[in-house]
Amino acid sequence: MPKKFPEEFKRDVANVARRGELTLAEVAHDFDVSVESVRRWVRQADIDDGVSDGLTTSEQSELVQLRRDKRRLEQEVEILRRATAYFAKDAAPK
Repeated sequence: MPKKFPEEFKRDVANVARRGELTLAEVAHDFDVSVESVRRWVRQADIDDGVSDGLTTSEQSELVQLRRDKRRLEQEVEILRRATAYFAKDAAPK
């Protein structure tokens, strides 16, 4: 499982990489992270700062939360549907 880094750390690494004084590999080595992580963090920082198009960090987290809520609500509806069918079967006149 990948390590979780604080947002502030990611932002600092991206800022160092964006300065252009060091290559991405050097920045990754200095901060002991992978080059691909640095590349992704720089790309996301560009999006968050409006330099590039895409979903900002806050929009991504909101989307994740909405998907979780949707999944939970769908499960609740399925439970209620099954309970209704179960109780309707017992309440049917004979």
